[in-house]
Amino acid sequence: MISATQLRQNVYKVLDEVLATGVPVEIKRRGKILKIVPKKKISKLNQLKKHACMNVDPESLVHMDWSKEWKGEI
Repeated sequence: MISATQLRQNVYKVLDEVLATGVPVEIKRRGKILKIVPKKKISKLNQLKKHACMNVDPESLVHMDWSKEWKGEI
């Protein structure tokens, strides 16, 4: 834990250390504790929203007969 004065004197060093190590730093100010914590990076895949696209059992699509719909070659 460091004081607000120590943080002010070394703000860039403290911030760089938090970024490099991932270890939060606690600061004591007016009898209360503040914490500098690196934000966790969220992958783009985890930000995707789920969509209800299929309202059927996927297994039924696998066994569906499309031969009557087929009009020719690829």
